Amino acid sequence: MKLGVHRIFEERNEQIFKHNYSIERDVKFNGNHELGQAAARLLFTPADAEETTDLMHEDIFVPKGWNKDIWFRMVNKTYEERLVIAGALIAAELDRLQYIKENS
Repeated sequence: MKLGVHRIFEERNEQIFKHNYSIERDVKFNGNHELGQAAARLLFTPADAEETTDLMHEDIFVPKGWNKDIWFRMVNKTYEERLVIAGALIAAELDRLQYIKENS
């Protein structure tokens, strides 16, 4: 069994190394806490993707500046997968805040 913390670590590494979402990029494009908001939104998505409300498909639900198609792919993952992604997004937000503190 792989512990949750390891799964979140792997997801965070994938965000950085596979998808090129660096801390510097997050500082530049996610300055209004979009990472934390996205994590929360992923957790409040219904557990069964088929139960997803129309609101989930409205542009207003997509975090500001995020790619709509990528967002809806994340939203339509299983609850367990969304938990892992949300954990990695929280880690990304913590990284962003730490970077700002250290570089101000």
